[in-house]
Amino acid sequence: MHRRRLRNELRAARQDKGLTQEQVATAMEWSLSKMNRIEKAKTGISANDLKALLPLYEITNKARTEELLALARAARQTPWWRGYSDFAPSSLLELIDYENAASAISHFEPMFVPGILQTEEYALAVLRAAYGEGSPAEAVPALVDLRTRRRHLLTSEGAPRFSFILDESVIRRLVDSPSVMRNQLMQLVTLADLPNVTIRLVPFTAGLHPGMRGPFKVIEFDDEPDEDIAFLEGPRGDFISDDPEEAKNYLATFHRVAQVALGSSDSVDLLRKAAGELT
Repeated sequence: MHRRRLRNELRAARQDKGLTQEQVATAMEWSLSKMNRIEKAKTGISANDLKALLPLYEITNKARTEELLALARAARQTPWWRGYSDFAPSSLLELIDYENAASAISHFEPMFVPGILQTEEYALAVLRAAYGEGSPAEAVPALVDLRTRRRHLLTSEGAPRFSFILDESVIRRLVDSPSVMRNQLMQLVTLADLPNVTIRLVPFTAGLHPGMRGPFKVIEFDDEPDEDIAFLEGPRGDFISDDPEEAKNYLATFHRVAQVALGSSDSVDLLRKAAGELT
């Protein structure tokens, strides 16, 4: 969030002075790719580089300079989830970066409860099945811990708006044991009560629908709607698309799936009913 906010401030300052990225890169003796990365919030900017850049934008006010330097320092701090880089795929860590800067997240899932909604026991069973016996002994517990900590985003200050649509198969597939599955379903009921979280189900009776091609997630940003991203999961690995047109298409698919999904209240009723059937 700090990096995106700083990016917006610097880009606005450049545009106010009528400068192109190429002109700034030449004046700063930077590569154009470095300039692009900074203005796309793909990388931070050092305090020394920022101090050299601000006079070019005619930003000399001491208070304003200190405000931007504070943003730059905060943007370059390593977030807690990067501590899991030895175990988590880089695409997952990049996804969490985006989630923490998002304004809205729309997620369709046809197979499993989404990671951010999983209980520890459910996550442990899913990760054991995914990684198998050949994984390092510490990998699965570390990834379970990552999923558990990631859940705090749901209730954090300024949290994104989360919209989840799950195929009914997600809540019918037994994971580990009836008690683990029942606890997971009741956690979904609890989380659906959060003001920024919506959980809806596509019942089997809806038949075929556009979401059956596979799970996907669209992450939206209020500050830069043209930079929304799509996160796709598949057997060959996860993929993050920063093509705004692709993100737009997946969001349209999400809305089409929503048309055949149950409403929020009926979905919670079905979750309770499914939990009650597990003995």
